[in-house]
Amino acid sequence: MRLYGPKDVDKTALRRARIAVLGYGSQGRAHALNLKDSGFDVVVGVRKGDSWNQAKKDGLTVLAPVDAVKGAKLIAILVPDTTQKALYAEIKDAIPKGATLLFAHGFNIHFKQIKPRKDLNVVLIAPKGPGGLVRRQFQQGRGVPALIAVAQGPQKTAFNIALAYAHGIGSTRGGVLVTTFKEETETDLFGEQVVLCGGTSDLILKGFETLTEAGYQPEVAYYEVLHELKLIVDLLHEGGLAKMHKYISTTAKWGDMISGPRIINRTTKKEMKKVLGDIQSGKFARRWIAENKKGLPTYNKLMKADLNHKIEKVGAKLRERMPWLSDERA
Repeated sequence: MRLYGPKDVDKTALRRARIAVLGYGSQGRAHALNLKDSGFDVVVGVRKGDSWNQAKKDGLTVLAPVDAVKGAKLIAILVPDTTQKALYAEIKDAIPKGATLLFAHGFNIHFKQIKPRKDLNVVLIAPKGPGGLVRRQFQQGRGVPALIAVAQGPQKTAFNIALAYAHGIGSTRGGVLVTTFKEETETDLFGEQVVLCGGTSDLILKGFETLTEAGYQPEVAYYEVLHELKLIVDLLHEGGLAKMHKYISTTAKWGDMISGPRIINRTTKKEMKKVLGDIQSGKFARRWIAENKKGLPTYNKLMKADLNHKIEKVGAKLRERMPWLSDERA
């Protein structure tokens, strides 16, 4: 394993180069502002509306996407996965020959939704954290680690250009690890579905339901299965299992070791492997693409059920008493 840091960066790779950041959401805003503060010539490509107005307010040059890519040496496509294919079709003829196309997630390249021109470098810089954190860490002189990959590099300078971009957003301070578009895409989807989002949120909901169905107060259940989760996650994030075990009680450690495997067991792992199989085969991607084409009927139904769960109503009332939680974590 090699982590690339500031000393590994070729400072000439993006010297005097215009960078077009397409999209101004969580990642787009963070990348554009960090690059600007690092001294790069940045232009934001978005359509007129809230994102356009915010980028203008932030002091950035803003153009329509097709105009933003003209003359750019690097084009970062940071709009949602589901809109990238249409955006690329719109801008592809305006992209300068030999430019670099950069993604923060490999979905559209790996699953061949976008097939870039052969003269373009195609690279990946995937920060391992949301855009708000990427921005805050940069402003504090730190950086969120990132993954780097090259899918297509006819110019032979693709890796150096990507690393220079990672340096510009602060990620070399945290370390940049080499991967592939395939590995980043499949592990990212797996992590979201099995652990970070799907697994965690369902574990919380089922824990809440188990306690309330047994007659315990919903407020107490909320504190136990959701509110206190941050304490454990912070400990794990800061020092792995060792730090968590250092700071939780002996009783909690004993319960962890004898009851954890009863919940996350062989059956659970078997299902995890099935989820991974769906991702690797492209089944998940095909289903998600088809869902978007149909107008998101299943997505909207499931989201409505999630947001109408009793834990959401209980949590909203309890969080009103904790105003310090309301700072943005975009």
